[in-house]
Amino acid sequence: MPRVSEQAIEFIQQLINGLSLGAIYALIALGYTMVFGVLRFINFAHGDVFMLGAFSGWLLFAVPEDESKTGAWASLSRSLAAVPPGLTKVLLVILLAMVLCAVLGVVIEKLCYKPLRERPKITVLITAIGVSLFLESFGQYLFGANPKAFPTLIDDVAIDLPPSWGTLTALTVTSGQLIVFGTTLALLLVLTIVILKTKIGMAMRALAFNPTACALMGVNNNFVISFTFALGSALAGAAGILTSVQQPSIDPLMGILPGLKAFVAAVFGGIGNLGGAVLGGFLIGVVETLVVGYVSPTYRDAVAFAVLILILLLRPAGLLGKNVREKV
Repeated sequence: MPRVSEQAIEFIQQLINGLSLGAIYALIALGYTMVFGVLRFINFAHGDVFMLGAFSGWLLFAVPEDESKTGAWASLSRSLAAVPPGLTKVLLVILLAMVLCAVLGVVIEKLCYKPLRERPKITVLITAIGVSLFLESFGQYLFGANPKAFPTLIDDVAIDLPPSWGTLTALTVTSGQLIVFGTTLALLLVLTIVILKTKIGMAMRALAFNPTACALMGVNNNFVISFTFALGSALAGAAGILTSVQQPSIDPLMGILPGLKAFVAAVFGGIGNLGGAVLGGFLIGVVETLVVGYVSPTYRDAVAFAVLILILLLRPAGLLGKNVREKV
């Protein structure tokens, strides 16, 4: 293999790190874009579902200190804690976190958003912000404001690249990054199959296109909306666990910035477009990492919002979005 310069290796390393971060943003952004596609509003509480996904994984390992304590949750925690670190443990915790977050998403939709469907969109938007603040405050009350150490699901170690790769062996690829890539691709594949190949996916696309006609055709709009929230929340829960695998420190406010950046990614790619959300997530992750590596870590958070301003000025519909005229 031809020799690769140190500058090129450093650039490729930044791309790898950026794609790993972008995969997290993509999973969260999908929840934003699915809800917007169906209901035409932004669920700003989605970032806090990501936070609760991380804490659900932490709670699953919260083994009671009192050995005499019994019950389903205590037994589950002890059983999970006994599983040795590895891929099986990661996938098991991701699955459980996805189920818990899916239930949470449905509860939020039923209690907070369903009664407001006929109200002005600004009312729903303010409610979403209120739900977000409530979840953050509730998280601080329940878990405490101090960061928690997330249990070790897998040893996040560097993987040795084949000697035949020549100078590219200087790249650092960790097991945590591979799990993030692999899990994200698997979830995206499952989501694509659900959206394009199943009846519920067809109902979601029909509801996004014309809710009234969808109801007249006998589709249960309430069920489809609840399923959309469950699906988006499950992806956010998976993102929470994947983040904790690489950054094993969680706190009740950890969902604010990733949630906002994922929202920027959804707008960047084209809000309401699933492919756009994924593309936007990866691009935001890469841009953020490049800014950290080549400019300054000080601007890592500002760059996402600079991108948001530019995309709204230059292409409001996003990279893959389409300008749609609305009748008034």
